[in-house]
Amino acid sequence: MKTKLFISLSIAFLFSSLAAGGDNIQQTKFKVSGNCEMCENRIEKAVKVKDVKFASWDKKTKMLTVAFNSKTVTADSLQKLIASAGHDTEKYKAPDAVYSALPECCLYRK
Repeated sequence: MKTKLFISLSIAFLFSSLAAGGDNIQQTKFKVSGNCEMCENRIEKAVKVKDVKFASWDKKTKMLTVAFNSKTVTADSLQKLIASAGHDTEKYKAPDAVYSALPECCLYRK
């Protein structure tokens, strides 16, 4: 309980700090398919690119929260990066060859 509260407050503080630091910072959320902590690491790593300020994927809700500089990055481009790493998003499906190469515990398609 304390951990969830701390994480929520940290995220809120981070986003308020980012908003104050630049007018071009945009926050968005979108669904990303995955199962486990390895998926979480892979998803968050896929969007660790220049001008992405924060990314956090929630295993329970399957939602990725991300903050980025909207002058250089788009939510669409982030979804493409995630799909290319093997995880389906709301807009893009991961290539079958990449998806099938994921560890067995990460295979989320039925």
